[in-house]
Amino acid sequence: MSLKEQFGKDVLLTGWGHSRFGKLTEETLESLIVQVATEAISRAGIEPGQIEEIYLGQFNSGMMPLAFPSSLALQVSPELANVPATRVENACASGSAAFQQGTKSLLAGTARTVLVIGAEKMTHAGADVVGAALLGADYDMAGHTSTTGFTGLFADVARHYEKRYGPVSDILGTIAAKNHRNGVDNPYAQLRKDLGEEFCRTVSDKNPMVADPLRRTDCSPVSDGAAAVVLSVSPTGGATAPVRLAGIGQANDFFPADRRDPTAFAATRVSWERALAMAGVGLEDLDFAEVHDCFTIAELLMYEAMGLTESGQGGRAIEEGWVFRDGKLPINVSGGLKAKGHPVGATGVSQHVIAAMQLTGTAGGMQLNSPRRAAVQNMGGVGIANYVSILEAA
Repeated sequence: MSLKEQFGKDVLLTGWGHSRFGKLTEETLESLIVQVATEAISRAGIEPGQIEEIYLGQFNSGMMPLAFPSSLALQVSPELANVPATRVENACASGSAAFQQGTKSLLAGTARTVLVIGAEKMTHAGADVVGAALLGADYDMAGHTSTTGFTGLFADVARHYEKRYGPVSDILGTIAAKNHRNGVDNPYAQLRKDLGEEFCRTVSDKNPMVADPLRRTDCSPVSDGAAAVVLSVSPTGGATAPVRLAGIGQANDFFPADRRDPTAFAATRVSWERALAMAGVGLEDLDFAEVHDCFTIAELLMYEAMGLTESGQGGRAIEEGWVFRDGKLPINVSGGLKAKGHPVGATGVSQHVIAAMQLTGTAGGMQLNSPRRAAVQNMGGVGIANYVSILEAA
């Protein structure tokens, strides 16, 4: 049973926009939002006045003074005056949280056309400010100081994994190299350089250890950027064919670390199961996936949480080439958060836009060979807030 069969109506991605990710000193949060929203509306083939609701995914958490940005999208056009606009926040999953809120508005019948935006400005803030903001997404570390920040939390996950299943340093280095290689072909990516496996696997002056066993190349960068998508219940005559949302899943885990198995990502697994069940498909029906690789250990655990391998066997997906561009399930052909960048509120929407581009044959150098079905997975905290979408070429 698909989403359409369950709810009796389609949810279509009919237009999208995407900014470059990186240190965008010439851009403001407002200019990024206006840029991608304008592009998405134009590509959908509609007028701004046809937008009936707006959802903006943004984490912020003190990274910038403006903490009330929901109406910034109205700057696109006077026609957007009085359109309901809501900021949605769920840590690094804020973008997908906004996407699902927009979806639910369409399913509830309160709107027929919704604009979803994800945006974040981070690079202007000092490392201490960004670090403290991100640590606010952890139950045990919120409000505390840390020399390693969120990297230290995922390093703890990696150490638990190694204690249980054995060394993974080289596997993590290969994941980093894969995603850097993929990012070369993504014009939006922050890091567009093929660093090679040897560099990514080796601790050096240019690739120092940040929090053992995670090196700099195991960590996604601090980024600015935005993405937007128009969701509609019927085709809008846009620049490309629409993309159909076939299923969604969301699951939250307990917040305190002592209530979670650090290597299981249990709620992440449930979000995958729910999305695939709603879409009525299995992993074997997917042509590619964009997943939340904020750190390389997160991507490794995702192979297991999504069911690609058994627990503790995620390395097989790398060793046997399954997740490479030419493998049976390419993962993060965009370069992922690792190379594309991770402006936290924008990430979930960006993943949906990249997937839609692939499914409509408009992904340029990133383009795979005629994919028909994709998954998008976005996560907030250490496996706390989890979202998965299944998208299909319409």
